[in-house]
Amino acid sequence: MTSIRLFILGTLSASGPLHGHQIRQQALADRTEVWSDIKVGSVYGALKRLASEGLVHEVRTERVGNRPERTIYEITSEGRRALAAVREDALHRIERHYDPFDLALTQSRDIAEEDLERIVQDRLAALQVELSGMRHRAEHADPYVNEAERMMIQHWIQRTEAEVRWHTELAARVPKIAADFEAGIGSPQQLRPAEPAEDRRTP
Repeated sequence: MTSIRLFILGTLSASGPLHGHQIRQQALADRTEVWSDIKVGSVYGALKRLASEGLVHEVRTERVGNRPERTIYEITSEGRRALAAVREDALHRIERHYDPFDLALTQSRDIAEEDLERIVQDRLAALQVELSGMRHRAEHADPYVNEAERMMIQHWIQRTEAEVRWHTELAARVPKIAADFEAGIGSPQQLRPAEPAEDRRTP
């Protein structure tokens, strides 16, 4: 819950009391699902958990027109301490996420070369489309973001650019990968089944 906790507490700290729908709209406006692991739909549940921990508290409920009642939340002093702690941790921790594709690639000895080539090309094409969309959105958002947000967007774009470069090189190396698999290079060691304990006893 670290990311959603950081987002909600940070938003309430900066904006003052808000209801869940306003926080959700802010997450949508910031496109948090594009550049973080935050799921916009988790805002309401996260708010309730934060309230149960005493990090936010209900200020009041309000109703506008025929809309359902909405609960207004405010960050508490304990919530501000929690925000400082989680932000401090996130700013200093280096995150490296393991991509399951890497392990799957090493376990693809039985996949035909042409099929492996198609898989890599499909991934590369998808990444190129994603990168194009990110650049387009960044260009249109640029007049409305601050420098910290601008650098965050560039960080995500450059990470995606790195993925495109890596997949481009991977596509060129598929024939060598297939040849290594065919030659048995790097195959798991062929282990013999363990002998039953009674067979290992000295007569």
